[in-house]
Amino acid sequence: MLRYVSWGLLSALTLLLLLLLLLLSPARAQNPFITSQFSADPSARVFNGRVYVYPSHDIPGGPGRGRADWFVMEDYHVFSSANLTDWTDHGVIITQNQVPWVQPDSYSMWAPDCVLRRGKYYFYFPTTPRDTTGGGGFRIGVAVADQPTGPFVPQPQPLAGVRGIDPNVFIDKDGQAYLYWSQGSIFGAKLKDNMLELAEPPRTLGELPTEGLKEGPFLFERRGTYYLTYPHVAHQTERLEYATSTSPLGPFRVRGVIMDESPTGCWTNHQSVLEFRNQWYLFYHHNDFSPEFDKNRSVRLDSLFFEPDGAIRKVTPTLRGVGQTAARQPIQLDRYSRLSSTDATIDFLDPANRFRGWKTVFTGPQGWVQYNAVSFGPARPRALTLRATAAAPGAAVQLRLDGPRGPVLARVAVPPGRGWQELSVPLTTTSPTGTHALFVAPAGPAPVEIDWVRFE
Repeated sequence: MLRYVSWGLLSALTLLLLLLLLLLSPARAQNPFITSQFSADPSARVFNGRVYVYPSHDIPGGPGRGRADWFVMEDYHVFSSANLTDWTDHGVIITQNQVPWVQPDSYSMWAPDCVLRRGKYYFYFPTTPRDTTGGGGFRIGVAVADQPTGPFVPQPQPLAGVRGIDPNVFIDKDGQAYLYWSQGSIFGAKLKDNMLELAEPPRTLGELPTEGLKEGPFLFERRGTYYLTYPHVAHQTERLEYATSTSPLGPFRVRGVIMDESPTGCWTNHQSVLEFRNQWYLFYHHNDFSPEFDKNRSVRLDSLFFEPDGAIRKVTPTLRGVGQTAARQPIQLDRYSRLSSTDATIDFLDPANRFRGWKTVFTGPQGWVQYNAVSFGPARPRALTLRATAAAPGAAVQLRLDGPRGPVLARVAVPPGRGWQELSVPLTTTSPTGTHALFVAPAGPAPVEIDWVRFE
């Protein structure tokens, strides 16, 4: 009996320890973090200690399915993660053909949001209505569920008195809920306690820039300051800006830019801001899987920081993403921290199926790539495996720790002409522990291509 209790207690303690390690493990996301489909306009929320992201879902348009040259969206998925790395697609939660008031062939299920209120989850979404009496344009509807993943039941009619897109809901510390949306300008109003009706006429948040398109409001509170974030076309494409207030409905003071315009010309951006395990994050989108067409987008996240006076420090978008990457998981070098300006490039593994991801291509002897924050942990690895391919005899790659002058971890010969190969070699130096950068460069004739690296 004592033995049984002891082993039972030990098993319980072991399970508890594993759970604590999971909860305390650092986030280590790479961008984009949804790699199975196009996604945009991410609304990120924490429900019961887990992050849920409600994005819009871009699909390629064509005959009978929206405009080929425009945004085409017919449904919504929800994704969730306990660590910002391993994401679960919970499937479709709302589709245009299941909402009574929606024009079924409109393909306009644009940026949504979701909040938890008194045990119910309220999902807000904009789209084109069947009934255009009283004017055209978008309306905003609500669907309600008992779980963050649904099933969501849409209300029979859209919200009265609201016309526009990009709904965002904020619930203040006193329990008052607010709805924000955009239609050229940005609007806000209190919601009734049922979360399904406005409690007052909408008001224009008029302290924001008057020139250029503004849309996509997302409001959050930190230390008594209300931050209203929004995309704004100040020049040619959207950048992310913010304003602050001591009240959820303003007046607001424009403070600055959170993220500059896309360097590759993606016309839109759309954001949400989230605190998770004492770190703030910015969720946004870019057209990673569709660089030639910016109406098919993909969601990203990067860390966000505040200055001592409460100002938001400008976020530089990265491929590397956030946190640490476990050394014993495949390390996608193409989501690099730094890349040489010559003799190295990133390309799709399969141009016909871009969701398979990318590869690092060394085209000459000066090429290199650095991937920061690889966590080796306390147990020392003994070997390294990489997936690579090469064309020329004598091709090889060299892996160093912490930069171009760091200790050599391994040199891996890549036999030519055999396609993609998984090659394993023992490490040639003292096995590392802790967290380090990984520096990889060719050590022989180019080209040589790498899909991923993993330590054993």
